[in-house]
Amino acid sequence: MPMATVDMWFDPKCPWAWIASRWLLEVERARDVRVTFHVLSLSVLNEGREGLEPWYREWLDTGWGPDRVATAVEQKYGAEEVRALYTALGERIHLRKEPLGRELYVAALEEAGLPAELADAADSTGYDTAMLAGNRAGLGPVGEDLGTPAIHVRTDSGPVAFFGPVVTPTPRGEAAGRLWDGVLLVAGTEGFFELKRARTGPPVTTG
Repeated sequence: MPMATVDMWFDPKCPWAWIASRWLLEVERARDVRVTFHVLSLSVLNEGREGLEPWYREWLDTGWGPDRVATAVEQKYGAEEVRALYTALGERIHLRKEPLGRELYVAALEEAGLPAELADAADSTGYDTAMLAGNRAGLGPVGEDLGTPAIHVRTDSGPVAFFGPVVTPTPRGEAAGRLWDGVLLVAGTEGFFELKRARTGPPVTTG
């Protein structure tokens, strides 16, 4: 397989994006791949959307804080610094089930070697325009009606973009590599749009 540069758009709260991101880190070990992470805010994506179930609306309403903090890091320090912050946030949100709030953001920022004052972004609308632009960048080649994870791949054979994979638990080792090979094959097939089956269980989030 040719060397691939991968950009993944994630929402810090999305468990499916977290699983996909850990899969991509496994793929880095199994294949010639390098991943960069970017923010795709599901709160921005669904702002003003009617007909959402009450539990999901509440879930989205609490998503602005971590989205803004991660966006502030990407805006001030670049996408490379988002990788460590995403891991620090994700382990607290998905593994330890810590409550969202300033204490979580400060701890994650400090673990990632970033200034704690960036936690102030959680309560600021100053990054919302950048989040909207990030959403457009992530979903433009994939479909505006989709969400996270959104993955763009650049290879010697040309660019490929897709939503997903939605998979649980995280494939490890060579299993991660084989899934990557298959996903890249089908997503890179001209005219291929969808392969799907009903989910039969919840996301199993691990580190």
